[in-house]
Amino acid sequence: MGKDTPKLSLVVYPASILRKQATIVKTVDGPLIKAADAMFSIMYENHGVGLAAPQVGMSKRVLVIDLRQDDQPIYVMINPRITKREGETEAEEGCLSLPEVFGQVKRAERVEVAYVDREGEERTLLAEGLLARAIQHEIDHLNGVLFADRVAEAQKKLVDQKLRELAESAKQKSKEHAR
Repeated sequence: MGKDTPKLSLVVYPASILRKQATIVKTVDGPLIKAADAMFSIMYENHGVGLAAPQVGMSKRVLVIDLRQDDQPIYVMINPRITKREGETEAEEGCLSLPEVFGQVKRAERVEVAYVDREGEERTLLAEGLLARAIQHEIDHLNGVLFADRVAEAQKKLVDQKLRELAESAKQKSKEHAR
């Protein structure tokens, strides 16, 4: 990556950027596209299907998705916003920024999302199933919301315990680095 693009790496809980509202992208330019390409690389290295810019330490409203299904294209969505939601479905979710944390989350079954693509063109997409779930999950990241905030009540205690363990582990690593 060039000098205009910061070195990106996966950010894990409890990093504060994961709780912040990401900023609107004003210009789709070379450095932004390089960052999106780097996000795909990080996502693939970690076996994910979606990644939002805050998860790589970048506070911009950008997400990438690749469901890795032959009939599905890959997506770079800049300034995405859900314009319509239909139905409801519940399924297990995980997150690259919350390692080893999983929980049942209710989401809309279908969504319509407006976004700007990597060429700077306005797009609208109707999505359902896993794609709709991934879009909602990644847009939550852009708003500082984690899937753990949305888990079914029956699993809340277990998920909260896992988050405390992640925070404690991060604190221990921080102390070790300080030595």
